[in-house]
Amino acid sequence: MSPPFGVRCRSLAAGALIVVSGELDATNVGRLESFISRERRRGRPLILDLAGLTFMDSMGLQVLLLVHADIRREGGTLHLAAVQDLPARILQLTGVWDALNIHADVTEAVAAVRDLEAGSKRLRS
Repeated sequence: MSPPFGVRCRSLAAGALIVVSGELDATNVGRLESFISRERRRGRPLILDLAGLTFMDSMGLQVLLLVHADIRREGGTLHLAAVQDLPARILQLTGVWDALNIHADVTEAVAAVRDLEAGSKRLRS
C-alpha cells in the first residue's frame, strides 16, 4: 500500500521548500496547487522536495509545468529536488526533465538557489 499524499512547507531565507510525499494524481493535484499558491513568495525561488513522491500521473506533470511557468513569469525559479523512480521516468520520457531545474537532493537545490541569489545581488550592485 502506498503512503498517503502529503505536503508540508519549510521557509528558507531565499524562498520556500515544499516537501511532497505519496502519490500525486488527479484526486489530489488541486491540493498541491492550492498549497503552493499559499506558500510561495512572488518572484522568489521555490524548491519542491520530491524524495517521498512515489507516483505521479499526467495531472501531476501538468501542475509542475503550470507552477514552473507561473513562477518564471513572476521572476522566480522552480527547483525539483530528489526526484525518484516513476516520477523521474515520467519527466524524462516527456522531455520535461531537461526543461526544469532538477537537483540530486535538497542540499544541492538550496545551494543552486543561493548561487542564483548571489548572482542577482552582484548584478544589482
